[in-house]
Amino acid sequence: MSTSEPSPSSSAAAEDAPPTTRTPELGSGSGPKVADAVAWERALLEKLAMAALQEQRAARRWRIFWRFVWLLFAAAVAALLLRDVAAPKPVHTPHTALIELRGPIGAEDEANATQVMSALRDAFAEPQAKAVVLLIDSPGGSPVQAGLINDEIWRLKAEYDKPVYAVVEETCASAAYYVAVAADRIYVDKASLVGSIGVLMDGFGFTGLMDKLGVERRLLTAGDNKGFLDPFSPQTERHRAHAQRMLDDIHQQFIAVVRKGRGERLKEDEDTFSGLVWTGERAVELGLADALGSVDSVARDVVQAEEIVDYTQRETVAERLARRFGAGAVEGLWRVARSVAPAWQ
Repeated sequence: MSTSEPSPSSSAAAEDAPPTTRTPELGSGSGPKVADAVAWERALLEKLAMAALQEQRAARRWRIFWRFVWLLFAAAVAALLLRDVAAPKPVHTPHTALIELRGPIGAEDEANATQVMSALRDAFAEPQAKAVVLLIDSPGGSPVQAGLINDEIWRLKAEYDKPVYAVVEETCASAAYYVAVAADRIYVDKASLVGSIGVLMDGFGFTGLMDKLGVERRLLTAGDNKGFLDPFSPQTERHRAHAQRMLDDIHQQFIAVVRKGRGERLKEDEDTFSGLVWTGERAVELGLADALGSVDSVARDVVQAEEIVDYTQRETVAERLARRFGAGAVEGLWRVARSVAPAWQ
């Protein structure tokens, strides 16, 4: 058997032929890379989904929290309103009726004639109230409001024949003393401030400042005196004299009320009605007050009814909100509170 050898021509052709290029195919070597990419995308999507879910849960928790806070706030406001409208507990034993008069006296203040007079009527009408004590701590205020209270005390005393005592804490001045002199006796602390039997009218004038700033006041009136006491117009001597006459008239009314209430106990001198204020100890010496004492000592030693029942009619939460923020904002809530109040009484 002979062995054939490659011819020279075929060997040369083989050497001259270019090398073949194999096309890459997807096989076992590229599989892990694709799987890793798919897993990474899936993990990223899961993280985003979890983050969105956690954010929704957090937002829901905060909504629940704030709703709970507002619910507590609404419940607290309702409780305050219902407490204010609840009926006072009746008293069936002998006691001393207490009515507080604190702060400025005025129609828009908590110490106003409407509330004080209503409390006085309740206290006088109660058979078990052996006496009425006015606890006063006020710098004064409106002579009109004070006059209304003073007149009502005199009327009630005549109708019920029940004693009234005024007890002064820190201050009983001006209109507050106007009220106090209607009492049968006035008790003070030795350091209380008592008196100020006078009348004032104050304000500001801006005419000089307006001239410096070049501001012109344009005031149109029908009536020569309609601009009386206008702070932006010059004060005339006629207007000043008229204002002084009004103050003098009110001052004389004040003096007459003090003389009626204090009678022969008052030791008048040139300073009595000058507007000065005295300590409680000095006021007793001058006859402006009767003795040193407190609410407890008066109830115990004078009235001899140690149990003290407060008849003060205080401004409710709804009324305070209405005065500060407007009645419309709380009117609905107030009506709801009053409608359910009997269930809380």
